[in-house]
Amino acid sequence: MTAKDLIRGALATSEMIMARYLEGLGKDDLLIRAVPGMNHIAWQVGHLIDSERGMIEAIRPGSSPALPAGFAEAHSRDNASDDDATKFLAPEEYLALWNAQRTATKALLESLPDEELDRADPKFPSFTPTVGQLLHLAANHPVLHAGQFVAVRRKLGLPIAF
Repeated sequence: MTAKDLIRGALATSEMIMARYLEGLGKDDLLIRAVPGMNHIAWQVGHLIDSERGMIEAIRPGSSPALPAGFAEAHSRDNASDDDATKFLAPEEYLALWNAQRTATKALLESLPDEELDRADPKFPSFTPTVGQLLHLAANHPVLHAGQFVAVRRKLGLPIAF
C-alpha cells in the first residue's frame, strides 16, 4: 500500500460518511442547531467545501473549481452563528459543490508524482507541513464534523446511518 492509497481510502471513507449523514435532510434541516452554540450543518458543509478548496489551492493554485459569489464569506468563521436561510444552500446544491471539489482533489492527487507528497511548504499549516499530510487532512476533515451531523439526525428522528 502506498501513501496515495491511504489518501484515496480516507477520501472514500469521508465521502461515504458525508453521503450517509446528509441523506434524508432537507434545506431547513441543515439550519438546525442540535444544541446552543453548535454550528448548523449548512455552515459546516460550506466550511468543509471552502476549506478543502483552500488546501488544494495551497498545493497547486488554479486546480479547484470556483465557488459561487459570496460562498466563502457565508461559510467563514465570522458567520458561523448566522441563521439567515437565504445565505445557505439546499443539500443537493452543497453536494454538487462538494462533488466538484472532491473531483478536483482526486485529480490533483493522481497528478502528483509520489515524491511530491513529501514536499514541505511554509505556507501549509504547521500540523500538516507536507503535501501528503495536507491531502490527508483534506480527506479526513469531514470526519471531524460528522459527529455534529449525528446530533441533528437524532433530533429529527432519522434512521441511524451506521
